[in-house]
Amino acid sequence: MSNTQPSESAIREALASVNDPELGRSLDDLQMLPTVEVADGQIRITVDLPTPAYPQPERITDAIRQALTDRSLDTSGLQVDFMSNVRGKNSGGKIGLQVKNIIAVGSGKGGVGKSTIAASLAYGLQHYGAKVGLMDADVYGPSIPHLVGAHGQPEIKQVPLEDGRVMERIDPIVVDNLKVISMGFLVPEDQAVIWRGPMLHKALTQFLQQVDWGDLDYLIVDMPPGTGDVAITLSQMVGLAGAVVVCTPQQVALLDAVKAVSMYRTVKIPILGMVENMSGEIFGRGGTKQKSADMNVPFLGEVPSEADIRIKGDAGRIADLFAEGGASRDALLNVCQRTAIEIAREVADSPEMPSLEIL
Repeated sequence: MSNTQPSESAIREALASVNDPELGRSLDDLQMLPTVEVADGQIRITVDLPTPAYPQPERITDAIRQALTDRSLDTSGLQVDFMSNVRGKNSGGKIGLQVKNIIAVGSGKGGVGKSTIAASLAYGLQHYGAKVGLMDADVYGPSIPHLVGAHGQPEIKQVPLEDGRVMERIDPIVVDNLKVISMGFLVPEDQAVIWRGPMLHKALTQFLQQVDWGDLDYLIVDMPPGTGDVAITLSQMVGLAGAVVVCTPQQVALLDAVKAVSMYRTVKIPILGMVENMSGEIFGRGGTKQKSADMNVPFLGEVPSEADIRIKGDAGRIADLFAEGGASRDALLNVCQRTAIEIAREVADSPEMPSLEIL
């Protein structure tokens, strides 16, 4: 090892060949090295992760240490610190939303646990420290309020504008620090919503434009099952980060999931990947992973058919699935990590990757 203290430029040159283990591009290209400091024999490197849900960041530390060692640089005083700055496509920018990434969670058919996965994705990303909102776009069968244990009616407030006009804003219901909006807050539980397309479009527009979401890293949208107007409306209003398609392993569900993937591709919504839900003895296992490979779609993981998921959902405590020792905790967190990484990949591969925001 060299006893001479290396310069910052020498260290950055040594790190030029270090690729992010998830995205497969150099840390420098991905703007993940905001600071490199050298002082008194100590090397301190800050790595800016594209999501707080980054899996096993210690792999980056190992790669950095190896790259410096290969250049005969002393790593005895090496310190690698991590921060996270969620990158996004500014999904809601054109309609005034401060939301970096809007994620549609859909399915080809009902009964596959789509809403449970949507709620779990919201709580899982929040578990890692992201700012998250959850929008229930399943107007005809809203189940998000029950799953998360949210009650009440959103408050509508009048906000004066500079030109003298007044704008109506809707405060989302907040449960477990998660911002939630749903038609389930606006109509009685036993009342059916019987609307045609234009009214559905208006409701979704209000949920997106008039709800005071604030500054979010991720807005999870629980889509209606099947293929229909909601995906078209969303694709026209906002630039979605992508869609997650939920499926169960058996063939009849996979046939409908293929249609959902086709629908999202038709309306130019990127497919972040597929999730196999209720995996296990009853419905089988592995069908979604195989279908993902056949369709060249990322596989985001499988969630086991665990009674605890049903119990927590019935009790309105989906958040408790992420408690230490939970039977499905690791599987759900894995889905959250894989989804976040696929979003980061979409952003990194976009023609104009957002510049690094150093906080």
